[in-house]
Amino acid sequence: MKNKRQLKIVKTLVGIVSGSSLLMMGSLASAAEDFPTQPLNMVVSYSAGGATDFQARIASSKSEQYLGEPTAIVNRPGAGGQVGWNYLVQKGKQDGYDIAAYNVPHFIAQSLMYDTHYSIDNLEPIANWGADPAVLIVGKDSQFDTVDELVNYAEENPGKVTMSGAGLFVGHHIAAVQLENAADIDLQYIPTSGGVDALRLVVGGQVMAGFNNLSDAYRNQDRLKILGVADTERHSDFLPDVPTFQESGYEVDDSSVNMRGVMAPSGVSEERLDVLSEKFVEMFNDEEIQAKLKKGGAPMRVMDREELKEMWKERKAYLDELFEGFDVEEIKEES
Repeated sequence: MKNKRQLKIVKTLVGIVSGSSLLMMGSLASAAEDFPTQPLNMVVSYSAGGATDFQARIASSKSEQYLGEPTAIVNRPGAGGQVGWNYLVQKGKQDGYDIAAYNVPHFIAQSLMYDTHYSIDNLEPIANWGADPAVLIVGKDSQFDTVDELVNYAEENPGKVTMSGAGLFVGHHIAAVQLENAADIDLQYIPTSGGVDALRLVVGGQVMAGFNNLSDAYRNQDRLKILGVADTERHSDFLPDVPTFQESGYEVDDSSVNMRGVMAPSGVSEERLDVLSEKFVEMFNDEEIQAKLKKGGAPMRVMDREELKEMWKERKAYLDELFEGFDVEEIKEES
């Protein structure tokens, strides 16, 4: 086996609380109750029409009902998400009104591999709505019908299999790294500006294969063949006939699953973060929202602020190990 490749979240006190304490508690409660009083701006760091944009618009569509104010989507695509997330940290207000949709592992991996302005240390998780795994796709007329067939070809033709994905150090890239390591093959990974462009390359035949979001691939099944799912269990609600990589004999786990949710820049008060987390979780659990996301092929996993703090830490530790020793400049040249 070769070394890792470069592709690589009251009790009432009676008679013992002073009047000043009661006044302070009342002020905090009032502050929370009075927030929000104006629309929220949610940065989506990918193009309109992609999986994150598509899901964010549905997931936040009942914002007025649950938060009392609408949430406006602001698309700021570029550099695999870096443009939008850098904008949030550098220019977002710390009042709870400027938030962003996050993609994990994307933003965590990028903060480790690039000189970004963001990391888990200056961003605050609010709530998670989705868990969208990477899937291996090929064009409808591709010679490949199974993961094994693609792997066999790659073994016989080292470096000849071109594979698109939504940028460097995103879930698609991580899945490609894992497949390379698991199958002991060389792939030529082609990073793009987002999942929409990466899918177009596959459909148009400019690349031989690609990793993309299950949700996007599900909505485009008539133009694609989906060979494998980078998760630990089959997604029977969406792709009952598509095996996981592990079922096909390749040790590719769920580390590349694209967790999607909402975050804020550090500096927002805990009271406002708690309000946002509670209300967004309620909204993400709304039956109508869940039905719409399911119809669009988007697997859901609702998590609150405390759960997300732990998840972010766990993903960072894994990615530190996965990308240890990677040379970013060399990867850029190869891709």
